[in-house]
Amino acid sequence: MASQSQGIQQLLQAEKRAAEKVAEARKRKNRRLKQETLDKMSRIQNSYQQNREAVLANLLKMVCDIKPEIHANYRVAG
Repeated sequence: MASQSQGIQQLLQAEKRAAEKVAEARKRKNRRLKQETLDKMSRIQNSYQQNREAVLANLLKMVCDIKPEIHANYRVAG
């Protein structure tokens, strides 16, 4: 009976160690994913800051540089 009790205790301890390892692996994965997300967000913000002025200038140029033209489908009545 004592050997069964020891075997059960060993199994419970092994299960506890395995659960701790899994929990630690999840923590490491979450930390890694969080760091990767922060890195990606930082790169996006840097890209935004670098391209913002050029995009705004191009947009304003396109909006303000109006060239009046007659549409190809326009027909003179008469």
